[in-house]
Amino acid sequence: MFEKSSWIRLPRNVVVGHGVLSETTAAIDELHLHGTPLLVTSPTPNEVAGQRVADQFEDAGWGVETVVIEEASFESVQRVIDVANEVNPGYLVGVGGGKAIDIAKMASDEIGRGFVSVPTAASHDGIVSGRGSVPEEDTRHSVAAEPPLAVVADTEIIADAPWELTTAGCADIISNYTAVEDWRLAQRLQNVEFHEYAATLAEMTAEMLVDNADTIRPGLEESSWVVVKALVSSGVAMSIADSSRPASGAEHLFSHQLDRIAPGAALHGHQVGVGSIITEYLHGGDWRGIRDALATIGAPTTADELGIDAETVVEALTTAHEIRDRYTILGNGMSRAAAYEAAETTKVI
Repeated sequence: MFEKSSWIRLPRNVVVGHGVLSETTAAIDELHLHGTPLLVTSPTPNEVAGQRVADQFEDAGWGVETVVIEEASFESVQRVIDVANEVNPGYLVGVGGGKAIDIAKMASDEIGRGFVSVPTAASHDGIVSGRGSVPEEDTRHSVAAEPPLAVVADTEIIADAPWELTTAGCADIISNYTAVEDWRLAQRLQNVEFHEYAATLAEMTAEMLVDNADTIRPGLEESSWVVVKALVSSGVAMSIADSSRPASGAEHLFSHQLDRIAPGAALHGHQVGVGSIITEYLHGGDWRGIRDALATIGAPTTADELGIDAETVVEALTTAHEIRDRYTILGNGMSRAAAYEAAETTKVI
C-alpha cells in the first residue's frame, strides 16, 4: 500500500519588480491576514524601506508596531518574541537583508504567526526559504522555520544595495550545482531521500545565473531582477524538498566551518562560492566554469579575496564534515594533502 505524503509550504504571493514596495499592503491584503503587523527591520533598511512600509500600514488604517534590531543573534530573536508577546500581532513583516528577515522568520515560527518577507538586498536565498541562520560565538546555526506567506522584492531598492551583497547572493545560487551533486551522491551511497523536481529546479536556478553572468552588473535593475528570481526559485526548491539539500552541500559545510575558524572574514555567499569551486573539482565536474562565472560577476574565487590564508582553507576542508550529519563529497573527511591539492589545483590558494 502506498502511504507516502508530503506537505509543501510555498509563498502565496511573490511580487518582484520596479517600485513594488508600494504594493506591500495590497500583496498582504490578498492573504486575508488579520491583526496589527509587527515590522522587524534594522537601521539602514528601516531608512531605505521600513519606514515607507510602516507608512503604508498606517495609511491603510491597520496600525503597525516596529522593532529595529542591531545584530543577528538569538538575543535579537528573543527580543522580537518578547515584543510580539506584548502586542499580540496578527503577523510579522521582515524588512531588510538576511539579518532582519531571518530574525523575523524565526520569531514568527516560534510564536505561530505568519511572516512576510520584504528584502532590501539580494544577499542569499533566505528571503524565501524555510530556514533561518543566526551566528552564535564561533558558529552559525541553521534553524528550520516556516517560509514567508508573501515576498515583496523591489528591484529598484535592491539595485541600490551594496554590490557585494548581490554578488554574495549570486554565489549562493551558483553553489546549487555542487549542493545537488552532493544530494545525488548521498542518495546513491546512503539512500538519502531525493526529490528530482526540487533538484532540477535548483540546478536550473544556478544555470540561470551562470548563463547570465556577463549581464549581471552593479546598479542595473535588470540584474537585480535576474538575481531575485533565482533566489526565489532556490527557496521554492527547498520548500518542495522540505530540506535545504537542493541548496546546501559540502560548500555550505565549508562555509560554516570558516565561520568557526575565521568568524566575520567574508560574507556567507562568497564563502560558499569559493567552496563550490573546490567541491566541483572533487566531483570531477566543470569547476572552471563555476570559477569563471563567479569572477565575471565580481564574486571572490580565492582565499585572498575572502580575506583568509591557505592554512585556514585547508583546516576548513579537512574538518567541515564534522559540522553536521549530512553526507557529501567530503565523506568522512579529507586528508591535509588532498585538501592542499584541491585548493592549489583550483587556484583557491
